[in-house]
Amino acid sequence: MEKLISEFSVGLFFWQTMIFVGLLFLLRKYAWGPILGAVNERETSIKDALASAEAARAEMETLQSDNQRILKEARAEKEALLKEARNTRADLINTAKEEAQEEAQKILAQAQEAIQNEKRAAISELKEQVGSIAMDIAEKVLQKELESKDKQVELIDQLLKDSNLK
Repeated sequence: MEKLISEFSVGLFFWQTMIFVGLLFLLRKYAWGPILGAVNERETSIKDALASAEAARAEMETLQSDNQRILKEARAEKEALLKEARNTRADLINTAKEEAQEEAQKILAQAQEAIQNEKRAAISELKEQVGSIAMDIAEKVLQKELESKDKQVELIDQLLKDSNLK
């Protein structure tokens, strides 16, 4: 019996081994190929996705650095434009002030010249009036003084004495 059990065990072992080898062959031919193909395809797609993600990350970093550079350039350009605008405004204000001062000086000079001309005209007119009044007064005084013939002769003698004819 022991021999029978031992033969049965060996036969059983043989058939189990044959079934296992057959099962391995069938699995390899029909299951492992598609499974390994799917696993390989999945591994390839994961690698491709990781490579795409890495490329996208690198592109995002490049875009971010470009954005930062563009923002810095835009800020610098904005500051330059603001500075130029401030300088232009200051120049315009200074130019306007200078022009206003020059115009004020011209107006002041014209006003002073007009005042001087008016003053000269007034003085000239005043001199004429004073001269005319003085002549009228002198004429009246002389008429009163020289009403008589004696006084006229006396005045002529006096004038001749005062003026030394040479």
